[in-house]
Amino acid sequence: MASTNDLKNGMVLKLDGGQLWSVVEFQHVKPGKGPAFVRTKLKSVMSGKVVDKTFNAGTKVETATIDRRDMQFSYMDGEYFVFMDMEDFDQLMVDKKAVGDAANFLIEGFTASVARHEGEVLYVELPAAVELTIEHTDPGVQGDRSTGGTKPATLETGHEIQVPLFINTGEKIKVDTRTSDYLGRVNS
Repeated sequence: MASTNDLKNGMVLKLDGGQLWSVVEFQHVKPGKGPAFVRTKLKSVMSGKVVDKTFNAGTKVETATIDRRDMQFSYMDGEYFVFMDMEDFDQLMVDKKAVGDAANFLIEGFTASVARHEGEVLYVELPAAVELTIEHTDPGVQGDRSTGGTKPATLETGHEIQVPLFINTGEKIKVDTRTSDYLGRVNS
């Protein structure tokens, strides 16, 4: 248990019957009239939904302990992603739902941050950018600007993104894992 006076960005709270909410931002307000309060912006750990919530100053809130560990993606086993803990080499099977969009960028050997609460995997978080190889893309035609100078390309993970016309099959590129945007070539 913690007081609303102890809130910090990134802290995870257990509210509304056990739902986990991460503190995105908070502000202590002391109006001229009336009691002080804490205005917060909370993000649901499971769904990503963001809500505004106001607490009276000094109110007790239940905190949740989230265990975040860097784990290496090993392989797919049916519907599960298998990650290996780099400290004790234990293997963890993670459901597709918990992996979410990170599955579009996972290849063997990638390190990801796996967040767990009471043994249950909440989500898998990748670095902001990863380096992947273009598996296939059609050659860009000079003068083809109907698509704004981009063309579809399939990454080695099977995920399709838009890349500039000058990118060719087999090139290594940097991709933003949050938006699937092309960030640039990787110099070998």
